Amino acid sequence: MKSKAPLLLMEQMVMLVVFALAAALCVQAFVRSDAASRQNAARDRAVVVCQNAAELIRHNGGNVEAALTQLHGEVYERDGVYHAYYDGDMNYIRSQPGCGMEAPETAYRLEVSPVDTGVDGLGRARVEVVPVEGNAVVFALDIAWQKGVGADG
Repeated sequence: MKSKAPLLLMEQMVMLVVFALAAALCVQAFVRSDAASRQNAARDRAVVVCQNAAELIRHNGGNVEAALTQLHGEVYERDGVYHAYYDGDMNYIRSQPGCGMEAPETAYRLEVSPVDTGVDGLGRARVEVVPVEGNAVVFALDIAWQKGVGADG
């Protein structure tokens, strides 16, 4: 009579392979869900930053420099685009990258670009959060406001 040990060993090896494949799929699902969760959290924080900046810009009648100064106490402007810098948790960073004092954790940049509407009394701007490295927009918001035209008071 033949021994059934090789058959039992083969069956256990097949079960081990199936278990390993299932475990690999589960780990892959967890890694993807963690990456999606981090991306969504960054987008949610970027939404709040954009909304705060947009509301202050509208409150200040389109004066981007005054709005960002009110929001952060300082403002950076280059080529007509206003910037503010944030870390990975969307906490404002007081130093501007490239000025020799940058913090290594600088991760995001708020950009406010005024847009010429060509219409008297209408102001527009684009507010967006982008990663410092790369140019993929995390979140963007177009805002508009009415300006006073020729009014005395």
